[in-house]
Order: sequence, then C-alpha cells, then structure tokens
Amino acid sequence: MVVTTAGEEDARFSDLPSYLRAGDVLVLNETRVIPARLVGKRVPSGGRAELLLLHPAAEPRFSAGARRWIALARPARRLREGERVAFEDGGEAVVTRTLDDGQREVEFTLTEPFETFLERVGRLPLPRYVRRDCPEAQRGYQTVFARVPGSVAAPTASLHFTSELLERIERAGIETARITLDVGLGTFRPMVSQRVEEHLMHAESYIIPAQAAQAIERARREGRRIVAAGTTVVRALEGNAQAHGTIVAGEWTTDLFIVPGFRFRVVDAMITNFHLPQSSLLVLVSAFAGRDRIARAYAAAIERRYRFFSFGDAMLLARGGTSLQ
Repeated sequence: MVVTTAGEEDARFSDLPSYLRAGDVLVLNETRVIPARLVGKRVPSGGRAELLLLHPAAEPRFSAGARRWIALARPARRLREGERVAFEDGGEAVVTRTLDDGQREVEFTLTEPFETFLERVGRLPLPRYVRRDCPEAQRGYQTVFARVPGSVAAPTASLHFTSELLERIERAGIETARITLDVGLGTFRPMVSQRVEEHLMHAESYIIPAQAAQAIERARREGRRIVAAGTTVVRALEGNAQAHGTIVAGEWTTDLFIVPGFRFRVVDAMITNFHLPQSSLLVLVSAFAGRDRIARAYAAAIERRYRFFSFGDAMLLARGGTSLQ
C-alpha cells in the first residue's frame, strides 16, 4: 500500500522504484537474526525449558565468544537462580541471576564453540502468532541482505526485498546505505502501560558505518530524501541525530521511544509493515505520518484484506503531511 495525501493506493512491493526518486537514499538494516530460541530440559526434573537469548551479559552486541547471556525464560517460575537446563547432545545453561524485570542471566557450559552450539541447537525465534515453525518459515525469516549477526527478531519490512529488486533500485539512480541495528526487546515487547509515556523502551545497539553516515549527510545537505526500510532504521537514524545533532558514524545504543509530537530530523519516508495493536511500532508510525492518516490506512488495509504483522504486507508513507511525489 502507498499512503499518499490523497488516500491509500494499492501497489505491489516490486513497484517500489517507481515511487522513489533518483537521488533518494534508501537505508537498509543488514542485521542477521541469530538462532536465539533454545529448548532444553530442566535438570534433574526433565521438564521442558525454553530460553530466548537477548544479548551477552557483558555487552549489548552479539559476541560469538560470550558464555554469559541475558535471556527470557519459560517457565519463569521454574527457572530461578541455580536452576540448570540441559540441551540435546551436550551443553548446559545455569541461571546465575534473576533481574528486576524478570529476565535471567544464564551461563553456558559447552564442549564446542558457542556459534556452533547455536547453529546446532537454536532456532530463529519466530513470532508467537506464527503457528508452524517449519523450515520454510525459518528460511523466510531472514532478509536477502542479512549480514551482521545479532538480532532476535527480523526487520520485517525488509523481508519483502529481493536481490532483483535491489538491482532495479540501483539502476533507477536510488542510492542505498546500510546500517545495522540489533533488533531486540525494545522493538518487539508489547506495551502494557495504561499511558504511552510510561512504556519502558529497552536499549538496542546499532552501527552506522562511515560510508553510510557520509551518504546520508551528503543527501541531507543536498535536499535529497532519506527513505528508511523499516522502523528499526528510523530508530537508529533519529536516535543518532537526537544524540549528536547530525548522523555520526560509530557503534551506539538507543532507547529512543518515538511518540506523537516527536520532531523527526532525518527520515523523510519509510517502508513498514502493518503492526500489532498496543505496540511501540504502531506508535512510531503514527508519530511519523499522523495518527489520522495511519488510522485511515489501517481501516483500508482491513477492508482490502491486506495481511498484517511479520510475514504480512507493507506500506510506503511520507513524513507528516508531505507527499511522496
């Protein structure tokens, strides 16, 4: 769907180049989802246990050598400090600490490299509403430009891209820049607060390479548009600009919660999927395009039987009351 000032226009994702302009900078998130969902058995009871790894305990970014991790645990009431989880064909994790928000710190004892263990035992953590965790769904939950491991959820707006489409975008004179934001709890945890401003955003780490920062800043100086492929790119770029006043290359973290009234400094247009209700992503999109415009777009999507959520359809929209053309 293309959301314009005149209304909602149906289109195919492969039509994207015709809605962008030569000189636009399309910013992609090349994060790679790690097989962070681990299912094992509690020791000694043998009961089922599940860990969802979020990030290493000592740092916010993925590290292949880390043995201590922050994780979500199920069943939480059974996995308290000192409890152990054993995995098929070797490997064990012990809960070393319970954090204030219910997360666990766990330490792994392995006889193989951690990355090898993850690939052998772990699964990509598909959203709960995906009922069939089949090989096709596992393969589909990774973008074609995924490169840097670290996310526990996919940047779903980018799942629509194909290599052929990226080549067409390049031929149309549209520049691409690539950054990395590790999608974590800050993106996918639902809002439970009664008031939007009471929602706690967890920090997520991101990297903006020098080449990407230079391309984005050059386009801004020349009045060319910055188009974000997904809410993760919006958070990284706007968080960086809010912290530094401009786009600065480097490795950073952001806990930015974008709500209506936020002043966008960088992103002019964005591609995004249709999000779950009571999610920070829906609040971000409403802040970007305007609550009334998003409400109309969602109503039209429901009427026209669009697919929602991670494996659903996407929309292209411009910031505020501006036009895409």
